[in-house]
Amino acid sequence: MEITKKFVTTTSLFLFVFALMFVSGCNKDNVTDPNLTTDEQYLQYIVASGYSTNQNDEDNLMSYEINDLNNGGAIKDDDNGPMASPIDSLIRWGRKIDTVNVNFNLTSQGDTVKSVRVTRTITGHYIIIGWKNGLVDSVTKPYTEVFYRDVAFKRINTLPNPRLNWRLYKVSMLSGGTTQPQFGNNLVSVTKVEVYINGSLTPSYTFNGPAFTQNIFTTMFFGGIGIPSVNRGSSVKIKVYTTSQESDIDYVAWHWARNTFGFHRIPFALESQTGSGPYYRVYAKTFNIYANHQLGVFNGYISASSHESLFDDDISKFASSQLGIPYKILQ
Repeated sequence: MEITKKFVTTTSLFLFVFALMFVSGCNKDNVTDPNLTTDEQYLQYIVASGYSTNQNDEDNLMSYEINDLNNGGAIKDDDNGPMASPIDSLIRWGRKIDTVNVNFNLTSQGDTVKSVRVTRTITGHYIIIGWKNGLVDSVTKPYTEVFYRDVAFKRINTLPNPRLNWRLYKVSMLSGGTTQPQFGNNLVSVTKVEVYINGSLTPSYTFNGPAFTQNIFTTMFFGGIGIPSVNRGSSVKIKVYTTSQESDIDYVAWHWARNTFGFHRIPFALESQTGSGPYYRVYAKTFNIYANHQLGVFNGYISASSHESLFDDDISKFASSQLGIPYKILQ
């Protein structure tokens, strides 16, 4: 009798757990939230939250965007070098994001493709810590940045559930910069980026600006080559071409995505300069992909900031143009 009672109890528990798993599985594959019943609402959801929990999905790239941008405060460069006064050299610097506003402008191309211009307006503070006249000093500069990315989704089905009908078709690079306290692209603008992998004499990727949203990648799901890909341990050289109105050398850097090793940022070295206002400059840096870099899709960033942005404690002087390069670590 006791054995029968235990069997009934165990069976009931099993059926209860199975029922929960079944309901959870149905909810994962079907949109039950009434706010996500239209195609437009679902596509906005994908931009903000990703398609699944699989970090290899290119569909999830945009959902990591703010996380990959946010330094959380001042961080150290991988190599800090002395510059000019009033701040003699940087110790740490970085953005802290306070608010993010996202605007979606959706247009349809027939019944098969929907395009979205995603505009993110970010406000926060750049925190800068450096040596000034032999003493450690710091300044916090409020900023507003606006970033643009173009994405397109293609229909794969015509079912009532929008979750089952659309997948990411194309995604552009990110393009933007500060609008307050200074308009970044008015002072320093990135015009081209070349990426050389494993010592290649010709660039593996060339991205043209200053409107970097014109660089568009077709996802592998639809037969494209996907976003730029590289392996752990690979040697990568990046050359950045800028047009600057400033006689002082601007500060150009590569920003790694947030990863298991936290944040890393690598400043570029000036390779050449022509002109006398505007100045046409080329910066370059060679580095290796970390051996413990996570696999999956990520957002890397290049920033070009005026010299005064980081080496002057005047909070009204901060101008930075930025672009985002999506990349995938394969193995």
